[in-house]
Amino acid sequence: MDTYLQAEALAKRFDGVAAVDGISFVIRTKEIFGLLGPNGAGKTTTIRMLSTILAPDAGDVRIGGHSVIHERDEVRKRIGVCPQELALYPELSAFDNLVFFGRMTGLSGRAAKARARAVLAEVGLEDRGGETVKKYSGGMKRRVNIAIALMNRPELLFLDEPTVGIDPQSRNKIFETVLGLRDEGTTVLYTTHYMEEADRLCDRIGIMDRGRIIAVGTPAELKRQVGDPARTTLEEVFLRLTGRKLRD
Repeated sequence: MDTYLQAEALAKRFDGVAAVDGISFVIRTKEIFGLLGPNGAGKTTTIRMLSTILAPDAGDVRIGGHSVIHERDEVRKRIGVCPQELALYPELSAFDNLVFFGRMTGLSGRAAKARARAVLAEVGLEDRGGETVKKYSGGMKRRVNIAIALMNRPELLFLDEPTVGIDPQSRNKIFETVLGLRDEGTTVLYTTHYMEEADRLCDRIGIMDRGRIIAVGTPAELKRQVGDPARTTLEEVFLRLTGRKLRD
């Protein structure tokens, strides 16, 4: 498979402490790549650099052939970011939220409305799009959050813990949406603390700890490092590699 994202020697320090310590990895075109790690491992800082929000101190990332340092605007045209925090206006309807954010990406009013209808259907909210977001359940809000990230038809979608605190039905719908996006050609970077999610969704996984990538492989390849892949869980792999000490 072609490489869509290539990070080389990416590094970031805060007050002299290495949050990200010279990591290099690739994400292939049309794959779901999981980025896992304990709290404080450097995942959030990494995503902020990959998505052009934060400039790296060293190294570079090329996304769709474009540098996040030298071609930031070209990169931003190709990515969608769904943060862990909900970025919604609760007094507006889901449809109006999407139209607003679509206009922010440069869509015309007509194009934003058409795209909003399409992405509401994609996340299973086509019949509820006219309701104000404040009336939504947590799972519905999460799905609108993802829909916003899809408004510009991204080639690469960042999903940062998109299923935190939601019901099983909404979680399953998000799984279906993510897999459908992959099948349609979207490349996905997915972070989660739920190991079973990563095992179910991700084509390959990178495990990060203390600012470094300490393992990369398919779920089966990572399990094989610990035991029989048919009997070993990804959580066992994660704890073996990162330790059992609490990271509060």
